[in-house]
Formats: sequence, C-alpha cells, structure tokens
Amino acid sequence: MSARRKAAGRVICVVAAAIVRDGALLVVRKRGTASFMLPGGKGEPEESEAETLQRELHEELGCRLRPEGLVLLGRFEAPAANEPGCVVRAAIYCGDLDGVPVIAAEIAEMLWLDVAGTDDPPIRLAPLLSRHVLPALCREAS
Repeated sequence: MSARRKAAGRVICVVAAAIVRDGALLVVRKRGTASFMLPGGKGEPEESEAETLQRELHEELGCRLRPEGLVLLGRFEAPAANEPGCVVRAAIYCGDLDGVPVIAAEIAEMLWLDVAGTDDPPIRLAPLLSRHVLPALCREAS
C-alpha cells in the first residue's frame, strides 16, 4: 500500500447525479451535516452505477432519473466532506429527473445552485463538488 493511500484513509465509492436545469445544479445537504453535495450514494452488491443512481435518487428525492440521456461527466476523487480522514471516489453522471424532487430519506435541505456563480457560493460545498464537479460542468457549458 502506498504512503498516499495510507495517508488518505478509507476510500468511499459513490455514484452521484449532476442535474442541471436552466443553469442551476441540484444540490442536497444530508441531516447532521454542513456541506452541500450532489444527490446519490453507495452502491449495493451486484448493482450497476445506473441502478444505484435510480435507487438513491428515489430514496432521497422521491423521483428517478430519465434513463435516456444519462452521460458520465467523470470520475473524481476528493476528501470526504463529512468523514474526516476519508476520501470519496465518485462516478458523476449528468441527467434529468423524471418527476419533481422533494426532500426525503436523510436529506435535510435541497436547493438549486447557480453553476455560473460558484466562485463564492453562499453555502458550504463538499470538496468533490467545488474542486471537480463544478469546474467540469463549467467546461462542458463553454
């Protein structure tokens, strides 16, 4: 095991959705946490990334992703927002919701964040979101 891997601690693998409507990205904050992140979560054994996204979004937001048009934005790694010493390794997919999102499961708060105005966001963002996802979305938009 490399020194970098030891220093990083446990790796948490997740799949998340970057849902953008009219230039705004859907972000959520889970109960008991301070940082906003993308909706999604950890996969179950034998579950594909698409199946994980469908299940997690249904649990968290009460709706699912439209399977057509689901596109991988990228695979990124960053320090975990809510678990000190851990690293999040995420597959991020762009897609659109089939239905209207509502707060459910462990979600405490949900909002639409202006993608273009994220240089100084008015909320605390998870490192994965601020360091990798938002820059990737901005590159895609230009």
